[in-house]
Amino acid sequence: MTAHSALELLAVPGLPMVRAGDDLSALIAGGLTLARRDLRDGDVVVVAQKIVSKAEGRMVDLASVTPSAEAVALAAEVGKDPRLVSVILSESVRVVRHRPNLMIMQHRLGFVMANAGVDHSNVAAPGEPESVLLLPADPDGSAARLRDGLAQRFGVAIGVVINDSFGRPWRRGTCGVAIGAAGLPALIDLRGRPDLFGRTLEVSILGFADEIAAAGSLLQGQADEAQPVVVVRGLRWTAPDAPVAAMVRTPDEDLFR
Repeated sequence: MTAHSALELLAVPGLPMVRAGDDLSALIAGGLTLARRDLRDGDVVVVAQKIVSKAEGRMVDLASVTPSAEAVALAAEVGKDPRLVSVILSESVRVVRHRPNLMIMQHRLGFVMANAGVDHSNVAAPGEPESVLLLPADPDGSAARLRDGLAQRFGVAIGVVINDSFGRPWRRGTCGVAIGAAGLPALIDLRGRPDLFGRTLEVSILGFADEIAAAGSLLQGQADEAQPVVVVRGLRWTAPDAPVAAMVRTPDEDLFR
């Protein structure tokens, strides 16, 4: 990996509200064109999970959900809508922890996160049916399609990171985390390299995609900022491409569950 002396973070302005079936690469390209910006070789486009899920139609109308007995029982314990709990359970393989108003789930993709990533915020406008949004079915695949679409439009080699906001079990506050990546290494293995004093690194593996996701999240925000796409410029790397799926710890490595 090459050392960096400066990076640029460029929010893509003026994107419309995304709806099911929209071509995200076309919308992002249009926003860049209106802002008189382009993409360059080596840029990484960070895209908020929410607009990817919306474009892929990952919306569930709660009125269409009939909660299971398991969902009704768990909803009574956590104080949530049984229909919402039913959707969360359908996206999960395990309830890791729960208490009133909180459910930590193991998502079917391996992510451990609140509510299995099922989200209410910034999903449906007032007057629309009460709906929730699921994670993309295959975030790494979604990132690859976006990378291919943008690379074709601009004629450049780029990376794409799809990010979401995760809480962390040992620290307060949410942080941008990668859930999908393409065109870059999600992990960079530094083991075997020397440190500043020549000592061989033995355990250091860099969560490269997560660091990019967190940087993009600074401009994307968490509320009404309406900047879901950020271009990170100035990164350099030599490691081979690897998806975010490679970042998920196997059960034998996980000391926290």
